[in-house]
Amino acid sequence: METKGDFTADLRLVWLSLLAIPVGGLCAVVALVLQRLIAFFTGLFYYHTISIPRTLIDPPLHVSGWAIVWFILVPVVGGLIIGLMARYGSERIRGHGIPEAMEAILISRSRMLPRVAVLKPLSSAISIGSGGPFGAEGPIIMTGGAFGSIIAQVFRMTAAERKALLVAGAAGGMAATFGTPIAAVLLAVELLLFEWKPRSLVPVAVASAVAVLVRQLFHGNPAVSLGADPLFAMPPLLGPPGVTTLLACIPVGLLAGALSLLLTGAVYAAEDAFLHLPIHWMWWPAIGGLAIGIGGCIEPHALGVGYDNIRTLLDGHYTLWFLVGLVLVKGVIWSVALGSGTSGGVLAPLLIMGGALGGLMHLIGLPGGDATFWPLIGMAAVMGGTMRSPLTGVLFATELTGNFYALLPLLIASVVAHGFTVLLMKRSILTEKVARRGYHVSREYSVDPLERLSVGEIMTAAPVTIPAELPLSEVVARYFSPAGPGRHQGYPVVSKEGALVGMVTRSNLLEGWVAASQTSAPVPIVAYDLIAGEAIVAYPWESCRTAAERMAQGGVGRLPVVSPEDPKKLVGIVTRSDLLKPRFREMEEESKRERLLSPRLFPGLRWRSPS
Repeated sequence: METKGDFTADLRLVWLSLLAIPVGGLCAVVALVLQRLIAFFTGLFYYHTISIPRTLIDPPLHVSGWAIVWFILVPVVGGLIIGLMARYGSERIRGHGIPEAMEAILISRSRMLPRVAVLKPLSSAISIGSGGPFGAEGPIIMTGGAFGSIIAQVFRMTAAERKALLVAGAAGGMAATFGTPIAAVLLAVELLLFEWKPRSLVPVAVASAVAVLVRQLFHGNPAVSLGADPLFAMPPLLGPPGVTTLLACIPVGLLAGALSLLLTGAVYAAEDAFLHLPIHWMWWPAIGGLAIGIGGCIEPHALGVGYDNIRTLLDGHYTLWFLVGLVLVKGVIWSVALGSGTSGGVLAPLLIMGGALGGLMHLIGLPGGDATFWPLIGMAAVMGGTMRSPLTGVLFATELTGNFYALLPLLIASVVAHGFTVLLMKRSILTEKVARRGYHVSREYSVDPLERLSVGEIMTAAPVTIPAELPLSEVVARYFSPAGPGRHQGYPVVSKEGALVGMVTRSNLLEGWVAASQTSAPVPIVAYDLIAGEAIVAYPWESCRTAAERMAQGGVGRLPVVSPEDPKKLVGIVTRSDLLKPRFREMEEESKRERLLSPRLFPGLRWRSPS
């Protein structure tokens, strides 16, 4: 009986979704703790106070005298601490979090060490608190993923189920940090899940929703700074943008794509430069910290998380030199520091530099929009181009600001930036790091071609069979000799009535030949005696993927296909080579170009084929 459906899901989905509830709640707590740690270390390093502010604070914008020396040295001290933590704690705390989460999924079977859940937020808080131009979202994504993985490791689960909870933790962390549950789910789909299945999507959505719910519960406590409103709420557009504004989004998207290329190239150029230094990598974050300190003297707004900068950009209260400083100075120190292997996120810096790009476009007189509109468009476009996640960029900018009238221009700019970078850059800032460690990551999702065809469409009907009572010598002569019917590796064995009784392969034949040579029994060995066990079968209605999985699990290269009404009635055979047919059909659909309508149907038109 046919049992195929749109999705593969079972009651394990309910269990995973229940476990995602505490994962999401825990992520909200971790997000709050990380925010408080960043504020604590900022006060300790720059203001020499030991307290835990309720909100994030920025490094000082004005210093003079000998204070400048300490202003430069603070990021160096932070870098030294992080280098020591990475070398003697866990090297996994290096980097901005998302590539490390991708590695855990692709390489480590979604297993993350418990110490990473402690060291990653601590190291990131020290890095950002000492002036690092990073965001908190990358560390919280990795930390939330670590907690999800740890909870999954307590229970008996498959690697795929652990992945679902790891990504649920990562998405919950992002949702709790910014209050953007939909964008967090999209980020999981576009960057981390590498699939679209209810088994993973539902727990991720549950964790994100719970994280935002707990975040809103915190809002009722005056001692807690996480709120229920959009993080960077801005007045909505007065109406849908006009044609001029929408067309102007195209050059913004192109420039955002170019900036994405420059930023990605700068990060990995810095990483390559550090690789050539004749010192241990433990000291690299301190050198990156020196670059941060010097850059902070030039443009203090470039230091720290920079949420106030995002607020300034979205309010439209910026000047030319403020924008230039954010793009150039923050871009340089962020690239150098990230290339040094320190700990910190990329999302907030991308928003800031993208917003500054949008502000510059407004100042040069880009038609349409206003001083608040173009920074918003630039933020989403640079995020979509650099992280190769255009839909996440669109929804993230929308949820951050609550400005839903901006959806269409956000979509245009983000997709243009995304298309620009995928044509000119092989890998994103996230996957390049994984690729440099020897692992290729494909971000293209499509329906498995093995799911699109059934076994009945690719099988060989009326296969050659071996009578069960045929003597061994005859089996060899007729079927496994060079003059055999098809020189196959195996054949179905059938009874006198034509019922399937098993399979005989060349390896079975060899075992039978050895057994025959070692026995003096008068009864000759026949084909039935060569059968090693019950045949693993397939049904015509089953998908090719099911057949491939059954072959892999059974360690066989072919499956007899039997009738659903009579499991002993042989109707065909499917081999490993047959399973290439769906792939060939997909390749043909991708590469074969054909004209289906003749230009002669339109005699009044002059038709020229594109060269």
